[in-house]
Amino acid sequence: MFEQEVSPAATAVRVRATVAYDGAGFAGFAAQKEGPPTVEGTLADAIGRVLGQPVELTCAGRTDAGVHAWGQVVSFDADEARLDTEALERAVNKMLRPAIAIRDVRVADADFDARFSATSRRYRYTILNQTVPSPFVAAASWWIDRPLDLAAMRLACDPLIGEHDFSSFCRRPSPEATLVRRVVDATWESAGSEDVCLLRFWIEANAFCHQMVRSIVGTMVDVGLGRRRAGDVAAIIRALDRAAASNIAPPHGLCLWEVRY
Repeated sequence: MFEQEVSPAATAVRVRATVAYDGAGFAGFAAQKEGPPTVEGTLADAIGRVLGQPVELTCAGRTDAGVHAWGQVVSFDADEARLDTEALERAVNKMLRPAIAIRDVRVADADFDARFSATSRRYRYTILNQTVPSPFVAAASWWIDRPLDLAAMRLACDPLIGEHDFSSFCRRPSPEATLVRRVVDATWESAGSEDVCLLRFWIEANAFCHQMVRSIVGTMVDVGLGRRRAGDVAAIIRALDRAAASNIAPPHGLCLWEVRY
């Protein structure tokens, strides 16, 4: 319980923080009344304890259970008299390390909103593509032991660019919800070394619907394995049917990398 509440006369300022977290131990970002811990609940509690006041967080993207973040952005209001951004960063990181870390915190414009002020979000999905698994990258990558055709997977990215109805790749939250999104970039890269063979999928869009990236990656992997052709992706998009796409990729390979404003 907090010792003090913010008085009506207190001057509130809008705060913006960039947050990284390992999603393995959390039931997603969004707070829940009951159940396992969430990133939002854990982070809001820590910030509130440091500031001596309750805070309500707004995030750029609600990541699912097991999904990581390097560049998640949150915003909240705080009493200006109690706010020391450097002290807040140090204290929260000491409390929540290593699972959650504030990478940057600053006072923002009064109308800044982590969600609605964002112009795009960028995600990264990592695959370990080799016959032998690696315990050092297992927590943040999907291990696939059969060779993937990287050239074919790159070709499969082309139909994603632009504004489309991504119903085939998303879980619809309600019948009236729109699943139209604008993808500005999608590409695969080889990021391996002598010890590991990593493939990374980068995708940036104005927004993403539920499970969109993981569904796209699952379909791309089927292209890489020869189960589908790169040209099939355009037809899958036009189908507007979730059953047309492949199974979703596991969550632990996905990371919210960056949010642009």
